[in-house]
Amino acid sequence: MGSFKGHALPGTFFFIFGIWCTIKSLLKYACKKHKRTSYLVSKTLFRWIEISEGITVVCMALTGMLGEQFIVGGPHLSLYDYKEGHWIQLLSWHHCTMYFFFGLVGVTNILCFTISSLPTSLTKLMMTNALFVEAFIFYNHTHGREMLDIFVHQLLVLVIFLTGVVAFMELFTRSITVELMRTSLILLQASWFWQIGFVLYPPSGGPAWDPMDHNNIMFLSICICWHYALTFVIIGVIYAFVTWLVQSRLNRFCPSEIGLLKNAEREQESEEEM
Repeated sequence: MGSFKGHALPGTFFFIFGIWCTIKSLLKYACKKHKRTSYLVSKTLFRWIEISEGITVVCMALTGMLGEQFIVGGPHLSLYDYKEGHWIQLLSWHHCTMYFFFGLVGVTNILCFTISSLPTSLTKLMMTNALFVEAFIFYNHTHGREMLDIFVHQLLVLVIFLTGVVAFMELFTRSITVELMRTSLILLQASWFWQIGFVLYPPSGGPAWDPMDHNNIMFLSICICWHYALTFVIIGVIYAFVTWLVQSRLNRFCPSEIGLLKNAEREQESEEEM
C-alpha cells in the first residue's frame, strides 16, 4: 500500500462493500416493514444475495492478495531471504493477511447459506474477527514513520476497531440501527483510505503534506468528521432510493392492497398513541 493506488484499491473495495451492505440491510428492513412484499423479495432471493456477496468478497480478497504479492517489487510469495538474512516486504505481507481474513468472511458467507446446518451468525463472527485482525495489523503498521503518517493510520485503526465492536454487537441483537452504524463505519473506512492516499501520495505528483506540521494533524482531525457526515448523506440517499423502489413495486403489482396496508399502519400507530 505504499502508494496512492495501494490505498485507493482497498478504499474502493470497502466502498463497494459498504454500499452493498447498506442496500441489503435497508431492503430487508423495507420488506419486513411492508410484509406484503414477501412475494416480491423472497427468502430464496436473499439467500442468493448472500451467496453472491460471499463470492464477490472472495474475489476482492484474492485480487488484493495477488496484487500485493506480484506487483513490481513485491515479495512474490517469499517471506525471508536466507542469503541476505532479512525479511522480505513485510508490509505487503501485512496487507495480504488483512485480505486473507476478509476472504474467510466471503467463504463463510457461501458455506452458511449453502449448508443449512451451519448457523448464519458465523458470518457475523468472521466479520468481527476480520475487522479486529485488520485493526491489530494497522496498529503495528507504522513503526518508525513520521508523525503525520502515524496519525492518519491511528485514525484508521480507531475506525476499524469501532467497526469491529459494532459487528460484535450484531451477534447479540438484530437492529437496523446497529447494522447502519456498521455500514456507516465501513464507508468511513473506505473514504479514509482514499484520504490517506491523497495525503501521503498525492496523485497529481505535487509535494506531499508536511509530515511535521501540527496544523495538518488538526485539519485531519476535523476532516475525518466531515467524512463521517458524508457517510450518512450516502445512507440517506440509499434509504430514499430503496424506499421508493419498494413502494413503486408495491404500487405496480398490488395497488389494491396498498390502501389496506396504509390503513393497518394508521390503526397500529393510533393504538400505540393510546
